[in-house]
Amino acid sequence: MGTFDRPSDYLDAAREMADRGRPALARMLAEEAADRTPDPQEAANILAQFPGRTLRSED
Repeated sequence: MGTFDRPSDYLDAAREMADRGRPALARMLAEEAADRTPDPQEAANILAQFPGRTLRSED
């Protein structure tokens, strides 16, 4: 198992989960990739690839 050091690591994992039919997990990984992406437009593009509502709790 690899490490998750870069946004692209999370994005790769999100794509893998989407391919395996795990859309909720894919969305969560995509949100983490977007959070770690400094460019707001690129972050929005990442999230657009994985539609759905967030599963994060707002504390």
